[in-house]
Amino acid sequence: MKKVAVIILNWNGAALLRRYLTTVVENTNPDIAEVVVADNGSTDESLEVLEKEFPTVKVIKLPENYGFAEGYNRAINVTDNEYTVLLNSDVRTPAGWLDPMLDYMEAHPEVGALQPKLLHDGVEGKDTFDYAGAAGGYIDCHGYPYCRGRIFDAVEDDGGQYDDITPSIVWASGACLMTRTALYKQVGGLDKDFFAHMEEIDLCWRIILSGSEVKMLPKSAVYHLGGASLAYGNPRKTYLNFRNNLLLLHKNLPEKDAKSTLFTRRLLDTLAWAKAVATFHWGDARAILKAHNDFRKMRKNYTQHPTRNLLKEMPECHCNIIVDYYLKGRKKF
Repeated sequence: MKKVAVIILNWNGAALLRRYLTTVVENTNPDIAEVVVADNGSTDESLEVLEKEFPTVKVIKLPENYGFAEGYNRAINVTDNEYTVLLNSDVRTPAGWLDPMLDYMEAHPEVGALQPKLLHDGVEGKDTFDYAGAAGGYIDCHGYPYCRGRIFDAVEDDGGQYDDITPSIVWASGACLMTRTALYKQVGGLDKDFFAHMEEIDLCWRIILSGSEVKMLPKSAVYHLGGASLAYGNPRKTYLNFRNNLLLLHKNLPEKDAKSTLFTRRLLDTLAWAKAVATFHWGDARAILKAHNDFRKMRKNYTQHPTRNLLKEMPECHCNIIVDYYLKGRKKF
């Protein structure tokens, strides 16, 4: 068995497979990794494309769309390689992208998860960080995710400013995330109730709480298109982001800290709802209300809380990104 399984989750993405899977097959070292596509019950021509155009790719046929989280969980239960890379179907991989990631994981047993530098695919003539993960993710004091190289809508060009390996980031992007398969299973994998969005942040938080570190490796870089599953501005995306962010905090903070943090978040989310109403974004306004209603129902499923508060432990989490960005004009990490 190869050391690494590079698993791409696909749902009705035949066009993306033709555009991006070719680069993964051509540029992934076959001596160390196998490329796997887990198909989430596609109804388009995805399976036919895989059979005819990518005969060397291993295909796992799932009977229905289990979402990002459970789709990967089911695929990993079948592959069971020592390392797993979760790779989005809209990621272009250049030559030699995987080798430094495997070398780093092998040399650093304390690292449980790793992402490469994540750049945006489609910007001609320059490398621009990608919204989904940029140069590694953090969370501010109120639980808002942000990245080195991307704070809210302010995205930087890559000029080597983040080509250092930090002590630890809080989360690695699910667009391209490498992890130790045994550790992935030990901490419970991706939370299927999240379905999609922020499930990788939840996973990385649990990996850190287990005693491992999460890193960004600038020696490796991939290019991510973004918005392939849900387009930016889609109310469904708004709903999942708001609901899952609340679940993330409820699950992974000590109970006392979670209550105070969530109280503040409810106030801030009320402002976000008011802004959506004031700007006539009715779909987003409804999505925010539904997110909070569903969170109140779902939080009962999570009764175990950690004793460590990562938001207090990690200095990068001490900032208030809302104040820094909107009031102080901070656009860079």
